[in-house]
Amino acid sequence: MATTKTVIPEQYQITEEIHQKTYLVHGELRKWSGDTSPVVSTISSTEKYAPTTLGSVPDMGEPEAMEALDAALAAYDKGQGLWPTMKVKDRIECMESFVKKMEEKREEVVKLLMWEIGKSKPDSYKEFDRTVEYIYDTIEDYKQLDRDSAKFQKHDSVYAHIRRGPLGVVLCLGPYNYPLNETFALLIPAIIMGNTTIFKPAKHGVLLITPLLEAFQSSFPKGVVNILFGRGRAVAAPIMKTGKVDVLALIGNSVSANALQDQHPKSNRLRLVLGLEAKNPAIVLPDAELDLTINECISGTLSFNGQRCTALKVVYVHDEVKDKFLKRFAEKVDGLKFGNPWDDGVNLTPLPEPDKPAYIQELLDDALTKGAKIVNKKGGKHFDNYIWPAVLYPVTKDMRVYQEEQFGPIIPVLSFQDIEEPLDDMAESNYGQQVSLFGKDVYTLSPLIDSLANLVCRVNLNSSCQRGPDVYPFTGRKDSAQSTLSVHDALRSFSIRTFVAFKDNDLNTQTVEQLMEAKVSNFLSTDYIL
Repeated sequence: MATTKTVIPEQYQITEEIHQKTYLVHGELRKWSGDTSPVVSTISSTEKYAPTTLGSVPDMGEPEAMEALDAALAAYDKGQGLWPTMKVKDRIECMESFVKKMEEKREEVVKLLMWEIGKSKPDSYKEFDRTVEYIYDTIEDYKQLDRDSAKFQKHDSVYAHIRRGPLGVVLCLGPYNYPLNETFALLIPAIIMGNTTIFKPAKHGVLLITPLLEAFQSSFPKGVVNILFGRGRAVAAPIMKTGKVDVLALIGNSVSANALQDQHPKSNRLRLVLGLEAKNPAIVLPDAELDLTINECISGTLSFNGQRCTALKVVYVHDEVKDKFLKRFAEKVDGLKFGNPWDDGVNLTPLPEPDKPAYIQELLDDALTKGAKIVNKKGGKHFDNYIWPAVLYPVTKDMRVYQEEQFGPIIPVLSFQDIEEPLDDMAESNYGQQVSLFGKDVYTLSPLIDSLANLVCRVNLNSSCQRGPDVYPFTGRKDSAQSTLSVHDALRSFSIRTFVAFKDNDLNTQTVEQLMEAKVSNFLSTDYIL
């Protein structure tokens, strides 16, 4: 089946390729003349289907990685650098300058989000706007954090002035499915807390960072933000092997995270901020409101084609409502609209990974040979750059689609009689991010909520799983996450409590009073940021 061809609106047409020839190191946009990697979109710009070449990016290696590391180390300068010792209000001013410049690039970034990863137009604008809002919220939360620290405490005749300080050099690796929002959810709090950073964009969603290079370069002191391009094993691995990275900030999968951790020679000194994979289940109880449940399960399983760590990746339905649920759910899936990201009302869009349809087909074939059936009529039909979502039932634990995080349009459904069945499965799972629980009876829900809250980190009641709002904690148990990301928590994940203490005596009182009057210490200060 061929992709439906539509006229590309003029503002979203690719009029010329973007060949990224600069990278940011030590405050300089340095020219690149080495090997490059093509950036190709699975979206066709011609009547006869053909992938679209969007441009190219540098294919960097160990020499450039060491340049970036040296720049970050020099900017941190053993904690004595301009950035880690700067006044909080001055760091905030730098971040405000950056976000204002970022806002000017909205249309460029959104256009590339659509072409590079196939994200729908509304979701692409939402990702950009949500990221800008996240930065402003982070600035406000950081102000409040500093206000709360602008004081002295006294216990047992010892005074203390407690603040949060930076950790050092942060290696930041973002994901392709939210290449702006989730990447910046790592990068922005790491920077504003006084750390210096090395950032490598994901393989897909890489060009959309290029309009922001100049904003990074002009907003922060040299060496605070260093941006490289290339494969993780060629760029990130050499950096980790030096043992000079203090924080690994990664959103991706646990295999990559474990491999990078293992390369650090002093793992006990490495702080981890990780958002990893999940296999979030939906549990549909007999008294669930089916209209609402089906709508939420559609959103949970197929928003951005299921390419989200927070997606619902397995659905448990009670035997009593299984048949009704499957019939209506399958019809709803087949009624979704497929098209290009800028098409009005589109639900399903081209998959950015060229090999993803073949992988989904492998999962389908494995499940079908082991007894599952495709419930919906369109399930598994191939497009040039897509495979239609397949609703599979009955799914068993020996199937790959049950065991693997599919990260794409395929929906495994299991039925249950006893609620202990899905609870046991969740307890045995390697993952523990979120769950969606659908039902109404409070006496059934209450003990379930109490149990589920100890298996995952977010229980969504009659709602699909999701990350936002960004002020809420975002984390997971087991292999799903390490540390917590949210506006509030991320500032703490990328910092450590540190303080000045002194005994209550005349000498110390006099000395500290003089320090406060002189206002020469950026750390020892009770200035209140308005």
